[in-house]
Amino acid sequence: MLRRLLLFVVLAGVLAGCGASGHPATTATPTTTPKPAPRPGPNGPPRAISVTVLDGDLLHRVPNALVRVAGKRKRTNRHGVAALVARVRRPLEVTVMRSGYTTLHTTVAFRRRRHPILRVYQPDLQWPLYGANDARTQAQTHIKLRPPFRVVWSRGLKSLVEFPASVVDGVAYIGNFHAVVTAISMRDGKVVWRHISRGYPGMGSSPEIVGGEVVYHTMDGHVYVLDKENGHLLWSWDDGGSPIESSPIVRDGVDYFGAWNGEVYALDLRTHKLRWSHATGAKITSSASTSGGTLYIGDYAGRLWALSVGDGATRWVGQVNGKIYGTPAVAGGRVFVPSSDGDSLTAFSTSGSQLWSYTAGYYVYSSPAVWGGRVFFGSYDGYFYCVSASNGGLLWRAYAGGPISGAVTVVDGVAYAGSFAHRIIGIEAASGRQLMTFPHGEFVPVSGNGGRLIFHGYSRIWAVEPRRRRR
Repeated sequence: MLRRLLLFVVLAGVLAGCGASGHPATTATPTTTPKPAPRPGPNGPPRAISVTVLDGDLLHRVPNALVRVAGKRKRTNRHGVAALVARVRRPLEVTVMRSGYTTLHTTVAFRRRRHPILRVYQPDLQWPLYGANDARTQAQTHIKLRPPFRVVWSRGLKSLVEFPASVVDGVAYIGNFHAVVTAISMRDGKVVWRHISRGYPGMGSSPEIVGGEVVYHTMDGHVYVLDKENGHLLWSWDDGGSPIESSPIVRDGVDYFGAWNGEVYALDLRTHKLRWSHATGAKITSSASTSGGTLYIGDYAGRLWALSVGDGATRWVGQVNGKIYGTPAVAGGRVFVPSSDGDSLTAFSTSGSQLWSYTAGYYVYSSPAVWGGRVFFGSYDGYFYCVSASNGGLLWRAYAGGPISGAVTVVDGVAYAGSFAHRIIGIEAASGRQLMTFPHGEFVPVSGNGGRLIFHGYSRIWAVEPRRRRR
């Protein structure tokens, strides 16, 4: 009886577990589909990268520079390095910003260069135009490079070099007598690009570097504007064929210069049209200098014109004792004006009063330099002169070996002059003691940047740097 009862219970349990189909019932268990692995983004998987920021002239690392890559921001550490993580399959836009430096925008292929070195430059250490600055003082007061020097590289330019190179962001831009403009790397002397003006029209001035453009003038009356990166012609303007020996001076997008026809022009580089022109009635070879809202320029009638930068109106006119070939320099509320066949240097106040005049032994074609309360200029009598800016009294003179025709310059307390004796001399500006002689030279002596100077010969330039760098 007990055995039958147990059998009945077992059979009841089996029948309860059966469905209508007669198959055992199953309990549903949830299934989890594995998530697919994340696909790499369109620019690849994240990678560790770094950017090292270097001062392009002084060659030291730049701390606390802001580096932006692919929307990420990081400041460089004390070693000038910013470490980031980014997807790098494609080239990325990189921006580097630091107070006292020009902002750098560039593109980097991090896939090939995971740890690039990017160079930034201090505007104060550049030489962007003839005369070093808008006042044409021919003195670069921020560059700290003194002799003795060693030659780093040299480059021939195939024709006369009468005016100095302009140097910006590691590249020297220089024109020769045939109006061939060459961009040369300051690092190794290699040619970056070369632009040949149509018809070899001649060139007797320096280019100016303005943002991403190179502006220069030619002896057939043209203003040319080139792309700074590749030398391609962007546009040009023609004054009707009158030779232009004035080097450009660009302020607020306007190029101011004179021409042989006696006109002073203000050419708007944005609209490609004249803002104004002013007729002086005499040939102009002088470049213009500016200070405040006034433009100063000389002519062959021996007149120094002070014109309004805004509209070209005459503010005052000064008179010297001969033709003005060279360029006035403005400093300390005074304007210093050379006279070629007047054999003189004359000082005016910026309000137009003549203050003093110093007569040299022969022609003064040389544009003066002004530094430390002193004025420096050369003469065809072969002497390099230094006079007091306040009263014109002679402080020292040094024999250069031959006529001095081009502008003189002052860098780091050393005054330089080139002469027809085919050499450059360097004189301690304060004492008149000769510090060096460079065995090549002709017209202008020196330009450069914070890392190297350029010495100019007849048709060749040399990049030099101190044998020992000061810390």
